[in-house]
Amino acid sequence: MTVLQVADLSFGYGADKLFQGITFSLEQGQRAALVAPNGAGKSTLLRLVARELTPDTGSVVIRKGIRVAYFRQSHELHAEGTVLDAFLSGFSEVLELRHALTAAQHAAASGSEADLARLSDLTDRYHIAGGDDLERRVEIIAAHLGFTPADMDRPVASLSGGERGRLQLGVVLAIEPDLLLLDEPTNHLDIETITWLEKHLAGLAGALLCVSHDRAFLDAVCPNTMELGHRSFRAYPLKYSDYAVAREEDLARERELAERQEAFVAKTEDFIRRNIAGQKTKQAQSRRKMLEKLETIDRPEDVWAVAEKVRFRFAPAPRSGDIVLDARGLGASRGGRALFSGVDLLLRRGDRVGVVGPNGTGKSTLLKLLAGAGAPDDAGEVRRGTNLCQGYFDQHLGSLDPSKTAVEEIRSVRADMNVDATRQYLSRFRFYGDDALRKVQGFSGGERSRLALAKLLLEPRNLLFLDEPTNHLDIPAAEILEEALTGFEGTVVLVSHDRRFLEQVTTRIVAVREGSVDVYPGGFRDYRDNLEKLAAAAAAREADERDAGRGPGGGGRGAQKAAGAPAPQKAAGAPAPRDEAARGAAADRGAKPGRAVRRSGATMPPPPDEAGAGDAAARKRAFENDKAAARAAERKRKRVKELEAEIAAGEAKLAAMREELKKDPGGDWAKLAEKAREEQALAKRVDAAMTEWMALSEELGASAAAGSGA
Repeated sequence: MTVLQVADLSFGYGADKLFQGITFSLEQGQRAALVAPNGAGKSTLLRLVARELTPDTGSVVIRKGIRVAYFRQSHELHAEGTVLDAFLSGFSEVLELRHALTAAQHAAASGSEADLARLSDLTDRYHIAGGDDLERRVEIIAAHLGFTPADMDRPVASLSGGERGRLQLGVVLAIEPDLLLLDEPTNHLDIETITWLEKHLAGLAGALLCVSHDRAFLDAVCPNTMELGHRSFRAYPLKYSDYAVAREEDLARERELAERQEAFVAKTEDFIRRNIAGQKTKQAQSRRKMLEKLETIDRPEDVWAVAEKVRFRFAPAPRSGDIVLDARGLGASRGGRALFSGVDLLLRRGDRVGVVGPNGTGKSTLLKLLAGAGAPDDAGEVRRGTNLCQGYFDQHLGSLDPSKTAVEEIRSVRADMNVDATRQYLSRFRFYGDDALRKVQGFSGGERSRLALAKLLLEPRNLLFLDEPTNHLDIPAAEILEEALTGFEGTVVLVSHDRRFLEQVTTRIVAVREGSVDVYPGGFRDYRDNLEKLAAAAAAREADERDAGRGPGGGGRGAQKAAGAPAPQKAAGAPAPRDEAARGAAADRGAKPGRAVRRSGATMPPPPDEAGAGDAAARKRAFENDKAAARAAERKRKRVKELEAEIAAGEAKLAAMREELKKDPGGDWAKLAEKAREEQALAKRVDAAMTEWMALSEELGASAAAGSGA
């Protein structure tokens, strides 16, 4: 069922078109990523789909009765009511009933018959409206987004910017829409929450259109990728990583076709010029008519070409000593809550340390302590090595003055640079023409991040502290920063939630969690693998304890041994981090104390069957389940064989078509262009079949392994 249909859409400001001719559709259950560099109009396209803007031409058709939810990058929330009210704001009837029920509960304290009768009536109406189930679902979502039961009664006006972003995301997820529009949903989420969000969106029944610069998130969530250009729009049935490879192949083939046509046209025009008045006049006239009818093949638009021109180059810096920082007994508290204590950390020259952990655990605070910018009452000392040239990137971009222009910001650091030299320097960070003369207050988040990095790199640095450096950078800029940091000869300490960035850059990981700071040797990939082993070992231990009739608990060291995972180097005297599965389960099981509305007995889950009862029914259900599973597996095996035949036939046909494309078209460029389009369409169908074949093969392999294990 088609949920969204976009046809021939164009939009611009005045004579400048952002994009034109955009046509695509989304089916129910289809998840697609919308990718392009900063400034290409991705957020604008989402606003057009949400009907907040009117297109210049074209149409946006949303199927009648479809519920649409839109998560905006700007985090626009009404600052009225409590956090729970905001979560329930998409359900006006339930929210009104809940407020009325709360008021009735207070009134019923009088003990009058009328008040008690009203309370009973409202309680029944609340249960019938599904208020209990909705609250339970909201509580689970809120817990995963970092809101405690106590937070649910906080006023929305008291939330920070990051908390508002997470709240708005929870509001749109609670609606369970048929069409979900997400604009940079991971910007204020930690790694654990992003992982949960990926799993949640993977089970989404509705359609999803997502804008994000988080490559790992796009790969996990969106099996389809759409590329938005100024005059082109490409759609691939591939996740982002595979799309990036496929588009390069398509661009190379399209460039070759355009170049061949250009050469043919030039050769033909030369023939016409030489023979228009000679013996071959008729041939020249014939070829002129042929050129007039020729459908021109334009050079393909490479939307990432300009974005890839950003250059993060570090100024030559003196060599630091081998020991860069020696931190002893670091500790900090904020708002009356202890974040960590007794942290010891030794940094050597060339280390690239990633600091990870849930939001609010003190990652940025630890970074500031290491940089010598902690609070006066923070504990511990940091001994600094010799010959250090330090630089600090603040995730809030506090180093920028909104009232200054980009040129003035750069000259505030390097007054010796004239305006022309400054503008030339800024062009390395994609500030072209008059962009360098605009005031910072009018910049987008990505532009501000690039300007802050431009200031940071002006002076020689051999020690960098980076707090969320990729938060607003588009994908090419993040990748170029990765390359620059990987080749950086100094020392780097960075906080980030971008998993792909952490994988590429870090050589050690510092994990901050619940008062504990642990140092893991190896990069982020090793750290993640270690956590997965611990989680698997904990799950296996709990399963063994259940089988043996014991309750879960204890055995943390045994789990690490069973997993064969390397133990972290302790940086604080607190216990090792709890496994992620246990944390998620605890969040799901957590009940909110003191809630005004409680479930009636009718809404509670039924008690388990008495011992010995229902065995026959259970055996019958198990038999039916096994039969259904066997039928499903047989269908998958049949589909795998069909796909194998389809892929083989498609690849053979592709080889033949590509051989045809290499031949001289004999001047029939319209026919050649049509063949190229057919070849591209077939290649996409073969890629989609291959993706489906791999997924089904993995499912069958997993089922077979589970069966043999049983």
